[in-house]
Amino acid sequence: MRILVVEDTEDLADAIIQRLRKHGYAIDWAADGYQAEELLAGETYQLVILDLMLPGPDGQTLLRQLRRKGDQTPVLVVTARSRVDTKVDALDLGADDYVVKPFDFRELEARCRALLRRHHGIAASEQVFGNMVFDTATKKVTVEAQAVDLSAREFRLLELFLSNLNRVMAKDTLIDRLCSLDQPVAPNAIELYVSRLRRKLERASVVIRTVHGQGYVAEKQDGRLDARPDGRHDAP
Repeated sequence: MRILVVEDTEDLADAIIQRLRKHGYAIDWAADGYQAEELLAGETYQLVILDLMLPGPDGQTLLRQLRRKGDQTPVLVVTARSRVDTKVDALDLGADDYVVKPFDFRELEARCRALLRRHHGIAASEQVFGNMVFDTATKKVTVEAQAVDLSAREFRLLELFLSNLNRVMAKDTLIDRLCSLDQPVAPNAIELYVSRLRRKLERASVVIRTVHGQGYVAEKQDGRLDARPDGRHDAP
């Protein structure tokens, strides 16, 4: 998933970026409100981590602009202001959640995971797809109760496919979601990632199929995925 970090304190921004990139997220950084406006106008993100106190347009202005144009991208506000009024104002402007500085990075990561899940209509961190269990909190995948060893990038690629099950994902879209602006990408990078993922999931109930000229699609195999009333999936 691609995340925009809008934070003018370089040390804090760098710490957030390095922490999230270790988990396979693609991260772009804006050091002030003007850079954030430019990136938000030209790029697509699945989450924005937004400081309120910024040079140029402040966080409240950016949030107001985002919501006025109908952009529903989840926004996690990061603020040094602990007053209730500040939190209420941010939420009323359209923020989805907030965290107060100084914060524990584990809390920041958990709030990011929760917002990304909610944006895709997923209630819990653990999802069951037939014989495969996928858990965003523990970053573990099992197939037939056996652990699958995935790199951070492979885990995020699988997450993309599972959150867009039965939808064709173009190669350009996958690259855009997996890689930040400062990360050079080889032309065949997606083919390599998909190939590795297929090998590691060869016994799984979800298969990744190539749609020639369009990209890839993750699909249920042999009709073994049936939706349960709680929104999860299990084999019949």
